[in-house]
Amino acid sequence: MEPLIRANLAENAVEAIRAEIVANRWALGERLPNEATLSAMLSVSRGTVREAVRMLVARGYLETRQGSGTYVRSTVDPAETLARAKRAGLRDLFEARCALDVEAARLAALRHSPTVIAELRALLARRGNSGDTERAAFVARDLAFHKAVISASGNPAMIAIYEFFSASIQETIEATLREDISEPDIAAHAAIIDAIATGDPDKADAAVRRFMAPIFTSLEKMLEQ
Repeated sequence: MEPLIRANLAENAVEAIRAEIVANRWALGERLPNEATLSAMLSVSRGTVREAVRMLVARGYLETRQGSGTYVRSTVDPAETLARAKRAGLRDLFEARCALDVEAARLAALRHSPTVIAELRALLARRGNSGDTERAAFVARDLAFHKAVISASGNPAMIAIYEFFSASIQETIEATLREDISEPDIAAHAAIIDAIATGDPDKADAAVRRFMAPIFTSLEKMLEQ
């Protein structure tokens, strides 16, 4: 373990000890060296070591046992584990959204009218691109478009379900504005309208699946990290 020479000694001590834990210098459940030993290893004060240990306990790497010492509680990054779990949860949301969007588009292809198609095209034009306006306003316009596709299904139960889960649907839209998840462009949205307009439910189905495919690819890559 290299001596620490940079300014913020406590944070640097945290990183130095954390790196050793992740590298399995100390096995899961093993007791760490005492404060004096760690202090000498890092060339910092015992107070700095104490603060670093406290921070690592808070992060889930270590646990202290009264009268016994400090032990390794986890050799993996708890924050990354939580992040992976959240990304997996986001995938679940997208899968549910895809199921609703696909079936709605199939029904819309069978039940649409020229007025419905015109309304969808107008909503898409108002939606614009993600960089055109403030983020919250864009998300609201994008959600309005997708709700209109659901409404075009003519299925009141499906419309009610989509409305009930609108907060989750909005979360998936916001997720596509991050750099690591693909945001479908206007052309991908327009392709859904065009497919619905053909009256062929299979084409509408395929258009929605093509729309969602890059998103699922991005999520899979994130989960592999």
